[in-house]
Amino acid sequence: MEAAAQPEDLGRLFFARANAGDVDGVVALYEPDAVLAGPDGRMARGTAAIREVYARLLADRPGFTGEVRPPLRVADLALTSSRFSGGATAEVARRQADGTWRWVIDQPRV
Repeated sequence: MEAAAQPEDLGRLFFARANAGDVDGVVALYEPDAVLAGPDGRMARGTAAIREVYARLLADRPGFTGEVRPPLRVADLALTSSRFSGGATAEVARRQADGTWRWVIDQPRV
């Protein structure tokens, strides 16, 4: 499975995996202790909870489109975002020990 070599890869990989219904692939974009704001407003903490959110969300193959925006980076942190019809996302990504990037905080609707 392709890892995010740069922070901007996270959005591209998300769209590809979510549109394929690949729940495990989407969850692999997050750190183990990441937090995701769920569609119901509750926070999903950790990959098990994030997997539950995406299993429900992707079950009907909703189709995701958007424009991945250039990230803002400082050291090992990056603010990533995507624009989509009706809004935008905001995520905090962190460089991992192996040089790849994963999300640690995800707010899918801002």
